[in-house]
Amino acid sequence: MKDMRAASVQFNHAPGDKAHNMSRIRDFVSEAHEAGVNLLVFPEMCITGYWHVRNLSRQEIDALAEPVPSGPSSEELLSLASDHSMTIGAGLVERADDGTLYNTYVVAMPDGNTARHRKLHCFISEHMASGNEYTVFDIPQGARVGVLICYDNNIGENVRITALNGAEILLAPHQTGGCDSPSPRCMGRIDPELWKNREQDPASIEAELRGPKGRAWIMRWLPARAHDNGMFLIYSNGIGIDDDEVRTGNSTILDPYGEVLAETCKAGDDMVVADLDASVRHMCTGQRWLRSRRPELYQPLVVPTGKEEDTRKVRFERKPQS
Repeated sequence: MKDMRAASVQFNHAPGDKAHNMSRIRDFVSEAHEAGVNLLVFPEMCITGYWHVRNLSRQEIDALAEPVPSGPSSEELLSLASDHSMTIGAGLVERADDGTLYNTYVVAMPDGNTARHRKLHCFISEHMASGNEYTVFDIPQGARVGVLICYDNNIGENVRITALNGAEILLAPHQTGGCDSPSPRCMGRIDPELWKNREQDPASIEAELRGPKGRAWIMRWLPARAHDNGMFLIYSNGIGIDDDEVRTGNSTILDPYGEVLAETCKAGDDMVVADLDASVRHMCTGQRWLRSRRPELYQPLVVPTGKEEDTRKVRFERKPQS
């Protein structure tokens, strides 16, 4: 891996308005170019919009979807990457050649190549499928990069396999925080009025963004993913109203020790920038632990327990009412 400058963006996408969302992406690409950024990361499904999709019919989702990489959004990302000598990742709804719909993250590179990750744990709609492949690839800036979308990162095995495939940097695009979670001590809804009044009362909404519904939840586990696998981790999240929930932003860049290199708790669109020092990975804890593995002991990891459930059921089940 070579040293490089990375940036993570959070922005409040407009549901279903791809033209508006691409205009915001163009704005941030220009800002990142001025800052000398080599690798720019946008949130999950930020091109198409996210949470409103759960209420759409298959026909309506299909109308939003595009092929990858031949669709117009992928082609525009490729043009931006080429014009600015930058690798750029952003999320959308993909329509595969056979018509299957996926929550997909496109990474466009300045040499004209693209990578595509299909979310492994897609729960937003019964009309969309989960992917079945890990995504690790080389970028022209001199690094091996992996992608895991939102819930994919919750499962430690996904991150470990991505690291074993050689990823030095993990792109972790999200639309999370402020969720109506079934776990009583995890996240929870944010009053939309706090977001609407953010300019008059910024302290109240930023307290929610920093608290257990946002940053405090992310900091319980996300740094461990970076630390335990010896990878830089770029977390990009939506911010603000997303249908009936409020996303918490908190876009963050972590080093291979899980230390925060850059972050934001701003109640609004923002970008954070950090220099990734490749030498930090040398002999870092996670890299040493990867070399200390004993795979012959790990067969139980691939044996079904009988307790496995579809992500949709796990995500949407509710705690018992008292």
